[in-house]
Amino acid sequence: MNSTAPIRQQPTGFDAEEPVLGAHPLLPGALSPVFGQCDEWNLNGVLRRPANLHPAGWKMMFAAFDEVWNLVAREMSMISLNPRHPRAVTAGISAPRRPVSPRTVIAKLGDLRALRAWAAERGLPPHPAAWPAHQMHVRVAELREELAPSTVVSHVKTIQELHRYGPLLTGGGLPADPWPGMSARAVAGERQSNSTRVLSTAVIPPEVWFPLIRAAWTYIDQFGPDILRADQRLRQLRDESVNTSVGAEHRLLSWLSNPDNAVPVHHDRRPFCKADAGKIHWNLLSWFIGIDTRAHVFNNVPGLREITLEAVNRGQCETGSLLPEYAQVLRADGTTGSWTWGIDIRGLEREIQILRIACYLFVTGLSMMRDSEVQEITKGSVVDYYGAPAVVSAEIKGEEDFPRKHWWIIEPVARALAMAEAIASHSERLFTGIASNRDAEVFNAGNGIKAFVAHINARCEVSGLEPIPTERLAPHMFRRTMAMLTDQFPGSEIALGIQLKHVAARALANRTTQGYAATAASWASHLDEAIEAARFRGLRDLFEAHHANEPIGFGPGAEQLSRTFDKIRDTVAAQGGDATVEHALLKQARISIRFGTLNNCLFDEANPSGALCLENTVIPPGHSGPLPDRCRPDRCGNSMIGPQHVEIWASEERSLAKLLESRRLAPGHRAALEQQQVEARAVLWKAER
Repeated sequence: MNSTAPIRQQPTGFDAEEPVLGAHPLLPGALSPVFGQCDEWNLNGVLRRPANLHPAGWKMMFAAFDEVWNLVAREMSMISLNPRHPRAVTAGISAPRRPVSPRTVIAKLGDLRALRAWAAERGLPPHPAAWPAHQMHVRVAELREELAPSTVVSHVKTIQELHRYGPLLTGGGLPADPWPGMSARAVAGERQSNSTRVLSTAVIPPEVWFPLIRAAWTYIDQFGPDILRADQRLRQLRDESVNTSVGAEHRLLSWLSNPDNAVPVHHDRRPFCKADAGKIHWNLLSWFIGIDTRAHVFNNVPGLREITLEAVNRGQCETGSLLPEYAQVLRADGTTGSWTWGIDIRGLEREIQILRIACYLFVTGLSMMRDSEVQEITKGSVVDYYGAPAVVSAEIKGEEDFPRKHWWIIEPVARALAMAEAIASHSERLFTGIASNRDAEVFNAGNGIKAFVAHINARCEVSGLEPIPTERLAPHMFRRTMAMLTDQFPGSEIALGIQLKHVAARALANRTTQGYAATAASWASHLDEAIEAARFRGLRDLFEAHHANEPIGFGPGAEQLSRTFDKIRDTVAAQGGDATVEHALLKQARISIRFGTLNNCLFDEANPSGALCLENTVIPPGHSGPLPDRCRPDRCGNSMIGPQHVEIWASEERSLAKLLESRRLAPGHRAALEQQQVEARAVLWKAER
């Protein structure tokens, strides 16, 4: 086709009055936008909007497209929203199982606008039907230099749809698929192995994670009760106040006559009101004397300000605060004091916002729910699910009808949700706008995290909290970090399987889970410490069992470990020590032990002789320690069969005996099974001896 030939515009295959949301469940009484609306398709009040999406982001905008591309954009959106449309089926356009999410269609419109602007800069014809395929190769090559592969995938899919939707596009689409037989991920250069998908989502570094999560929990557990009491005090003052200036002087004098009452003044170290430092807090004083601030008595009633200033000059003043005292904290300088300079009216509003963000951070960090799912949590969502606490919310990703799902949670997360519910300003949802007078329906998680970090860092001197490094943080990084922690740190594989909802023989059988759980170099030292701590806990349990004359295991390894335990116990007894001394000597002994499913290994790198796994084999370069795949629990002198292993071996022996009853086994197969049975019986013989 000649790239300069004009494109003949055929009438579109969709009627101007045809609803564009025929495949989506509408809100009660709502009417769908129609195809003929050329400026925008507003979905607010028509489709259920995700809780974490601003109303402005729930619109499909076409006004920025020129005449040709306005029609192309609307047609592509119509096909995506209605993949089973009769015209799409007749045209032979392959349809997915469910319609595309409106959020995805909105994102595609952004890709189309960028593509159209790029084509105009390169002087390409106004309609994509005249574009040579190699130009799309150029486009993607440029994108790959600027964007991450995961972002390029979206642009590639949009270009591929310009060809695939061609039969229904006015004037046609791209004449050929620029990458026949290739997936969008392959075109974008997103490398993906058979075992794991490498995610671009970064892990939150430990130097950020720990102080952030600790600060969030401290706000919930220690500071939250004070904030609730201050809020209750302000509500009480408002309920008991009068909105009149009549008797204002008498009220003020009567209040000042009590020496326990002091005129509230602004604190000189509070970051958000430095300009008011040392000045009288007139609004708070008005509430204290029982008069609504809307009466403006200190402006309208002569003499009140003079009376107040006389009291201040007498020294009858203190930092304005709704509460007389607050929870005590230990600060970095070693002093003990209140966690706050005091909470006044404006400070209370901010502290409630920060407390709400703390609840969001703690729930997001320790539940592995997505940002959209956390923001869908409503009041009364904590339930008992199969005997364990769980939170009910809507699973958004990939689900147009927002099905309700359960996420098992730990008790502190349940407390965080209870606190969020206690301060919720919305009639249903727990997490809404950071500022009560702006975007009340939307909680911007990114802005909230920044505000929380800034708030903590500005008050570390008084609150006793650690400073939080100001690195870029996003909600999806919490899910990625917790998935890595639950996978890499000992004893948490089951938690990972439960939280990510992957029913598999092993917790890491799912490729996406494995990508989320991939380790991060920044956590390597903490991982080593956690492994060593878990190993010592197991060793300590064995020591205490031996101390109580309970069997700790069978075989040469168990005998060797028992002798070491006896030496430690005899040393402690000779020194008159207690359990603390025992544990200290146990650490100093540096016993080498590896806890396994079929046995425990007491291989000592300082004395590797006797390790059967290393005999007559080539040790890989750089390898240290035993070779688990060549372990011989029945013969090795380092092997220890624990009581928990005996039943596993007994079950193995019974299974082998049942298999050997079959007369149809091949001789080679029978010989292998018999050898395995001999090994299992040898292990059991050690346990029975």
